[in-house]
Amino acid sequence: MTKQSTKVRILEHAGRLVRLKGFNHTGIQEILESAGVPKGSFYFYFKSKDDLGLELINYYAELLGQKANSLFDSAEGPPLVKLLKFFQGMRTLFEQDEWRSGCPIGNLSQEMSLLNDTFRSNLQRVFMTIQCRIKDYIEQGRARGHIDPHLDPDDLAQFILDSWEGALLRMKVEQSTQPLLIFEKMIFSHILPPIS
Repeated sequence: MTKQSTKVRILEHAGRLVRLKGFNHTGIQEILESAGVPKGSFYFYFKSKDDLGLELINYYAELLGQKANSLFDSAEGPPLVKLLKFFQGMRTLFEQDEWRSGCPIGNLSQEMSLLNDTFRSNLQRVFMTIQCRIKDYIEQGRARGHIDPHLDPDDLAQFILDSWEGALLRMKVEQSTQPLLIFEKMIFSHILPPIS
């Protein structure tokens, strides 16, 4: 196993455990046992558990970016249809996970943003990247005359992202994707122009 693949394996297993149990309730030994990696190897790849957590944020940001690219690139139609297809695709992933894990970036934000400024700034950067992606599609829709020109694209993108994260939190509590369906209905049938 190469150095890079071992590191990715640790991140994959750490991510799964952190999504289910939280960062502070997941131990290094537990992660290494799950990944099948010797205990002494951890500090070869990471300086500390916090270093692992920061790497995990980057790992998830890259995975989410790849998933977003895949969903946006495969969707056909105008920008708002592509945006809806993105959220529908993400909902499908959460359904496959049986609602247990929620958004890894959202989970880490709730747990770590008040405890660690480095975590907070890295999480903030990821949220801003996602927000900018949403804003791009809003601006494309606005250029086509599909969105009220009086709506500020930055505010609208932030509102959509914040609503999505809130729906994901509620999804975990309800153990149902119903909050995500309501999010889609409210955003894409009432706040944005209805998509036929």
